[in-house]
Amino acid sequence: MKTAFILPLLAGGLALWAGCANVPTAGGFDTVEQQVNQRVRHRVVWRLGAAADARADAAMQELLQTNLTSRAAVQVALLNNRHLQATYEDLGVSQAALVQAGLLKNPVFDVAVRFPTSGGSTELELGVAQDFLAMLYLPLRKQVAAEEFASAQLRVTQAVLATAGDAQRVFYRLQADTQLRAMWEQVARSTDASLEVAKRLRAAGNITELALAHEQALHEEAKLDLQSAESRIANGRERLNALMGLWGRNLQWQITPRLPDVPTAAMPLDAVESQAIARNLELAARRHDVRAALKRLGINRAEALLPELEAGAVTERDGGHWSVGPAVAFPLPLFDQGQARVATAAARLRRHQQTYHAQAVDLRAATRAASRRLLDARRRAVHYRDVVLPLHDRIVQRTMLQYNAMQKGVFAVLLAKRQAIAAGQAYVESQHDYWSARGELELLLQGASPKPATAVAGAPQIQSSTPKDTH
Repeated sequence: MKTAFILPLLAGGLALWAGCANVPTAGGFDTVEQQVNQRVRHRVVWRLGAAADARADAAMQELLQTNLTSRAAVQVALLNNRHLQATYEDLGVSQAALVQAGLLKNPVFDVAVRFPTSGGSTELELGVAQDFLAMLYLPLRKQVAAEEFASAQLRVTQAVLATAGDAQRVFYRLQADTQLRAMWEQVARSTDASLEVAKRLRAAGNITELALAHEQALHEEAKLDLQSAESRIANGRERLNALMGLWGRNLQWQITPRLPDVPTAAMPLDAVESQAIARNLELAARRHDVRAALKRLGINRAEALLPELEAGAVTERDGGHWSVGPAVAFPLPLFDQGQARVATAAARLRRHQQTYHAQAVDLRAATRAASRRLLDARRRAVHYRDVVLPLHDRIVQRTMLQYNAMQKGVFAVLLAKRQAIAAGQAYVESQHDYWSARGELELLLQGASPKPATAVAGAPQIQSSTPKDTH
């Protein structure tokens, strides 16, 4: 009878050993925090409970009490964007997969009872079996899961950078629209004054009805342009609200109303292509994908003919006597010899390799294009600032002098002012183009991937990996 206790003790010991593994709640997020801090100097928080939520809310409220800058808006988004919080859960899924890869398969315990039909004693058979090959492949499977976990960490970091880029782009557009609204208000006031003068001149018979209608049309168009500017600002605020995860009482934030001036010193553009390649998070994740696919191909080749080998022990009671002995079970490779699994794993490896090279080519092209956009935007903004705007200022001043000398009429003065305002609007757009291009290039150099053609405000846009390979 003593032998009968061996199998339950063996099964219990294996279960106790396997039960020692647990899944960390926020495993791997410290690596994401470190990467984000190194690249964009911002803080990220994974909201997993009251304490973390309170810290994030306190930091967010402090920022919302001031006029937001682009960096402050980005920081609020990284603290409070709920799409980003959902993306962090990918770490939990990948961490759980890593823990799962380190666990042995549960042993199989068999019980069989045979009742005699023609007399005699009842037969009892007990057995336990463990997949022996699974134990041998356990280290390799853990390596595959570790590569996939590292890839998940990089892609979560990429999602953080994508959210930061979205918030920065929307903020710069809102800032430009706010500046342009102030200019459209000036235009509306100017055309209103011009219309009032035209009405008086028409009443005195000094201008034609056509001239009056022309001034009225300009004023009405200016009012429509002002309404369009208001609409763009309202829409821009909502896009930024979505990215910052704000609603209710937190919607009363204000921004610094003017875009920063274009810096005197140009941004250095030496070796930007190689730097973007070296720091790109998606390419780094792809390298982990390639290594994981290579290791998985090795597992599939090894398992091709013998995917399972169960070894264990069996004990049987027959006529009041116990007998015990070893047991082995394995599938016969008559139909499935693993060719399809090996071919699938090899195709997935090649797919990862080709995708890596394709994304590297795309990133190089995007970096070169962003550099050109930055140079063009800077050249245009500097030309407006240093040449065009001073010219219009001189035109307004000299027109005023001629008006005071009664050599020009009031319409000429108003026209010169409207043209100067239009030049100022073009300068604001060139400023916006510069900061947008610079922000895009800086994100590429910090490790982000090129912005997809279509994006949804509020949701982090990342270049996800290909569908998960299955073991």
